[in-house]
Amino acid sequence: MANLDLRRTKATTQQPYFDKHPFKDSALGLVSTKSFPAIVGTADMMLKSAEVTMVGYERTGSGHCTAVVRGNIADVRLAVEEGAKTAEKFGQLLSKLVIARPMPNLEAVFPIGSHLVELAQKRRGYSRLSNRSIGLLETRGFPAMVGAADAMLKSADVQLASYEKIGDGLCTAIIRGSVANVAIAIDVGMQEAERIGELHAVMIIPRLLEDLEHTLPVASYWMDEPEPLPVLLPNKVKQKEKEPILLPQTESKPMPLRRVVEIEEL
Repeated sequence: MANLDLRRTKATTQQPYFDKHPFKDSALGLVSTKSFPAIVGTADMMLKSAEVTMVGYERTGSGHCTAVVRGNIADVRLAVEEGAKTAEKFGQLLSKLVIARPMPNLEAVFPIGSHLVELAQKRRGYSRLSNRSIGLLETRGFPAMVGAADAMLKSADVQLASYEKIGDGLCTAIIRGSVANVAIAIDVGMQEAERIGELHAVMIIPRLLEDLEHTLPVASYWMDEPEPLPVLLPNKVKQKEKEPILLPQTESKPMPLRRVVEIEEL
C-alpha cells in the first residue's frame, strides 16, 4: 500500500511539469541505417510524409547513421514509420525510435535542440549551388569514390558539393545539378566505382527540400564567405610642402676698394 502511495506521489509531482512544458506535445523521431545515401533518402521521405523538422544526422562509426526529426507526436510517428519503410526498401534499416515529450536534460546533453540552428547558421553563405537535385554515390574505399566523382564531373554538367565518410570504409560523393544531368552522372559513376573497387549504394533526390538541404555536408569551397569590412583609420591631413619665397633681386654694384694705409715704422 505504501508503494502505491509513493507511485501516486511521483505521478502527482511530475504531472505539472508536462502541463507547463512548452513542448509537451512534441516528440523526437530517430531512424538508423548503415549507409549515408540510405539515410538521406530516408530523411527525405520523413520530411515529405509529415510536418516534421529535420534536426540533423548522427554518425556513430562503422557506417551507422541516424536521422533525427522533431514535431508533434502524431506527425513524428507517421514520419518514422514512412522513413523506416523507405530504409527497408533499401535493405539498410537498423532501428527506429519515437520519444514522446523528451525531457530538457535529454535535449541539453544530446545535440538535438541547438543542432539545427547551428547548421542553418553555417549555411547562410551557401548560395553558389542553386540546383535543387542531388545525387549520392557511396563506395567502400576512398579511391573508388574519388574515381567515381571524377568520372561524374566529366560526364555531365554537375558540381561536386562535398563528400562524407561514415566509417567501415564507406565514402559518399555528393553531386548537384539538374535531374537529367545527375542521373547521367550517377550512371557513369557507378560503372567507374565498380571498376575501381566496391559500389555500396546510390541515391538520387530530384526535389530537395530546404530543411534537408541545410543538414547536408557542403565543402568550404562552395561557402560564400562575407567580405571583410574595411579597416577605418583616422584620416591624415597631408601637409603641403613649403614653397620657397622669392626675394626681390637687387642690382649688383661694384664695391669701393679701401685704400691701404701704410704705417711707417717708428
